[in-house]
Amino acid sequence: MEDKTFKGKISAKGTEISVLSKGNDEDFISLTDIAKYKNPEFPADVIKNWLRTRFTLDFLGVWEQLNNPGFKLVEFDQFKNEAGTNAFVLSPKKWIEKTNAIGIHSMSGRYGGTFAHKDIAFEFASWISPEFKLYIIKDYQRLKSDENSSISLDWNVKRILAKINYKIHTDAIRDNLIPSKLTAQQKSFVYADEADLLNTALFGMTASEWRRENPDKDGNMRDRATIEQLLVLANLENINALYIGKVMPQSERITELNRLARLQLTAIIDTNGAKQLHELDKKNTDNNK
Repeated sequence: MEDKTFKGKISAKGTEISVLSKGNDEDFISLTDIAKYKNPEFPADVIKNWLRTRFTLDFLGVWEQLNNPGFKLVEFDQFKNEAGTNAFVLSPKKWIEKTNAIGIHSMSGRYGGTFAHKDIAFEFASWISPEFKLYIIKDYQRLKSDENSSISLDWNVKRILAKINYKIHTDAIRDNLIPSKLTAQQKSFVYADEADLLNTALFGMTASEWRRENPDKDGNMRDRATIEQLLVLANLENINALYIGKVMPQSERITELNRLARLQLTAIIDTNGAKQLHELDKKNTDNNK
């Protein structure tokens, strides 16, 4: 759970509840905060009381078997056999350590407490109060709606920026490389030539070469580019426009652009920013299905 990032809070009947996520739909919700609705002073006791019931263990066992290949069934069966007896006590930490459960996490630090996958958290809230659960679900849906709106806005901005970069590049070609007496078809050849200059610098081949090597694939190489490659491509368009304005020969430009492409790809791959872009890309794709 340490790699999850703080996402936001939901509010249910005056109780603030933390939500953690990697940016996908596998959100984890604070059981500690939910438990405070019933016992503000000792929320951990509420969670332990919930864990010791047979019904709870049956639910958690099914959830883990559906979502966790590493779940330890032998240890789970031992807990289930003891559930409901007066002497049986089960803490979240013990449950996690003994069964290798992934649906519940105990955390320390700034956002410490017991967190559970949203499926489990809603079940816990229902045990506390069905009415309280409905308030939680309603505000959780509000949080997700706000998040989706933010992602949509973010990607609209990225599309606009991509269009601006493209126009900067084509304007530089028009103003510096295309003689005024060329036909429209001849002009298109110049634009295509410069586009392939960038393709070769970044992908190592022209568009026609890619199509010959991939006859069974739809689209083109840019359609199948990674997030990192598309980001570098936008940078190369601006840089190439600058080089064209300085009347740098094409042979020099492609060498320098290839060098910069390799440097930039190495710099951004596996960075947190690149990972976040991948998550946004997946979220945007899922939202548009």
